[in-house]
Amino acid sequence: MAAGAVELRRLQWRLEEVEQRIGVGDGAPGTRKVADELVKVQAALNNIASKRERIKILFKKIEDVIKYLDPQYIDRMAIPDTIKLQFILAEEHLIPSRAALLEQVKNLQPILDSTSIQGTASPPH
Repeated sequence: MAAGAVELRRLQWRLEEVEQRIGVGDGAPGTRKVADELVKVQAALNNIASKRERIKILFKKIEDVIKYLDPQYIDRMAIPDTIKLQFILAEEHLIPSRAALLEQVKNLQPILDSTSIQGTASPPH
């Protein structure tokens, strides 16, 4: 719970920093916030889109493009289920050893979640 509050404060600080940099969040009463402006823009776009059939089609195509750009979509389309099944069956002899390793990680999870490990910095990549 405390970690969530810290993350929320950090996110709020970041949003305030962005607002400050673009000049809409100077802290004075009545100033417009970025989120409020984005909601207004979205409402205006939806209003325009609801009146124009071509824009509705365009929004649908944008959703399709986003779906097609997903790397997992290409993997699903490129590899048939029969090939996936053959791959799994070919690796069948390795499954018990990998399951044992996963069980070992599961048993060590409380140690990995301990505060002493969580407090250490990860090495740079």
